[in-house]
Amino acid sequence: MQTYGIEKLGITGPKSIYRNLTPAQLTEAALRRGEGKLSKKGALVVTTGKYTGRSPKDKFIVDTDGIHNEIAWGKVNRPISKEKFDSIKGKIINYLNSQEEVFIFDGFAGADKTYTQKFRVINEMASQNLFIHQLLIRPTADELANYGEADYTIYCAPGFKCNPEVDGVNSEACIAIDYEAHEIIICGSQYSGEIKKSVFATMNYVMTKKNVLPMHCSANMDPETHETAVFFGLSGTGKTTLSADPNRKLIGDDEHGWSPDGVFNFEGGCYAKCIHLTEENEPEIYNAIKFGSLVENVVMDEETREFDFEDDSLTENTRVGYPIDYINNAEIPSKGGIPKVVIFLTADAFGVLPPISRLDKNAAMYHFVTGFTSKLAGTERGITEPQPTFSTLFGEPFMPMDASVYAQMLGEKLEKYGTKVYLVNTGWAGGSAASGAKRMKLAYTRAMVTAALNGSFDSIEFKHHDVFNVDYPTSCPNVPAEMLDARGMWADKAAYDEQANKLAQMFADNFASKYPNMPAEIVNAGPRATANV
Repeated sequence: MQTYGIEKLGITGPKSIYRNLTPAQLTEAALRRGEGKLSKKGALVVTTGKYTGRSPKDKFIVDTDGIHNEIAWGKVNRPISKEKFDSIKGKIINYLNSQEEVFIFDGFAGADKTYTQKFRVINEMASQNLFIHQLLIRPTADELANYGEADYTIYCAPGFKCNPEVDGVNSEACIAIDYEAHEIIICGSQYSGEIKKSVFATMNYVMTKKNVLPMHCSANMDPETHETAVFFGLSGTGKTTLSADPNRKLIGDDEHGWSPDGVFNFEGGCYAKCIHLTEENEPEIYNAIKFGSLVENVVMDEETREFDFEDDSLTENTRVGYPIDYINNAEIPSKGGIPKVVIFLTADAFGVLPPISRLDKNAAMYHFVTGFTSKLAGTERGITEPQPTFSTLFGEPFMPMDASVYAQMLGEKLEKYGTKVYLVNTGWAGGSAASGAKRMKLAYTRAMVTAALNGSFDSIEFKHHDVFNVDYPTSCPNVPAEMLDARGMWADKAAYDEQANKLAQMFADNFASKYPNMPAEIVNAGPRATANV
C-alpha cells in the first residue's frame, strides 16, 4: 500500500490511503460509505449534522513566542497552548489510524505561482475530500508527481470529538492553526467551510510576509482590456451576484491576493449560498450544481431528487462547492491585473447611505477597516429595528493580524496605482427596511457598478454628504437621478436626518472602540454625526 509520505506524520493505521482521487471516485466512495446521496443532476448531497456553519468560538491560534506579537488576540483570534494543540492533534492522528480509509488531497492555494502555497489535506470523509479537491487549485499530473513536501498540513476528522474539560477547548469541535508548525486541525464539525476558511486564515497571515494584500473579496475583469475590479462585501450584500457579470471574466468569488503584479485567486473553486437560489436570478450558480459538486444541507425530495432551495429547515446557510471552471466565463488561471476599481458593498437596512459614493484614500481605509453592513429587524427575537454589523476588513473572522497591517497595505496600493474606490449600498432606499421601504433595484445597482468600472463617473458632478463624509454622483447612465440622492428619496426628511445621524454615531462608536490607535487622518475620514444634513 502506498502511504504517500504520511507515515512521517504518524498515520500508519488505515488499510487504504487514497491520494487525489477524481471527483467521480470520491463521489462513488462517499456513496459507498453512506455519506450522502445524489441529486437528479448528479451532485453529491450531504447533511452536516449539528454544525451547519462556522463555529467561531471553537477557532484557535497556537500562541507561540514566534508569532505572539503579530496576532490580534481577542474574541476572534483566541489563543491555545502548543501543548493543548499537540495533544488534540495526537488524538486526531490516533483516530485517523483507527479508520479503514483515509483520503488525501494535495493541492495549491494561490493562482500566481510566485506566491503559491502547497496544502496537504488529510480527510476522514470522502465527501469532504471531494469538497476541498474542488475548492483548492488542482495540480496537474506533473505537478502532483513533483509535489514534494507540503507547506501546510490539515488534519480533518469530524468524527473525533474533543472533551472540553480535558482538551482545554469550548466544545466537542476544535479548529486550530499552528502558524509556526505549519499545521491545522479540524475536528468535531462536518461543515466543510471550516477547511476552506482555515486555508484562507493561513494565507491571510503568510501573504503579508510577501508584500501581498490578502482580501476577502470577489474579483472580475474586462475580457478585452483586462482592467480588473475587486468587490468587498459581507454575506447578503451582493458580492457574488455583482461580480458574476456575464460581460466580464470571473477571477474568483471569495478570496484573493493583491501583489505587485496584480490580483490572483487563492482558490480553484467557489462556495456559494443556495438559499432562495433560482436559475433566473443566479444562473451561473444554479447550473454549477451538477456532478462533481458538493451540496450541503439543502433539502432534497427523496423521490424526484430535486432541490427545494426555499427550505431552510436544516439551516439558512445552505451551500454548494464546485470548481471555478463550472462557471462559463471564469478566467483560468485565475489572475488579473492591478485593480482599476475597488468596490465596497454594504446592505444598509437603515436606508440612509447613498446608493453609490466615491471614497478618497483615507475614507477607503476607514471603510475597509470598518466593514459595515446591517441585518434586518425580525431576524432575531426582540429586534425591532435594523442592527449594524461591523466586520473588520469585510472578513474579521479570518484575519489573524491587526487591522492596521491590512489597512496600511491597502492605502499604499491605492496611492501607488491610483485605484478608484466606491462604496455601493445595495440595501434599502426611501426609508428603512423596518418601515416597509424597498431594496434598491438590482438593475440600478448594476448600472452604478458598470459606471464605476467604465469610468463614466469621471465626467459627472458629485455632491458631498456631510453626515457620511462621502461624495455621491448627481447622475448615472440608466439610473433615474432621484435614485442617487439618499435623503431626497425619503418623504420625511426629518426622519432621514435622525436615522442618518444615528447610523453615523454607530460608525463613530464602533471605530473608537475597536481602533483607538488609528491615525487621525483615517478617523477624520469617517461619518460625522451632526444635526446639519
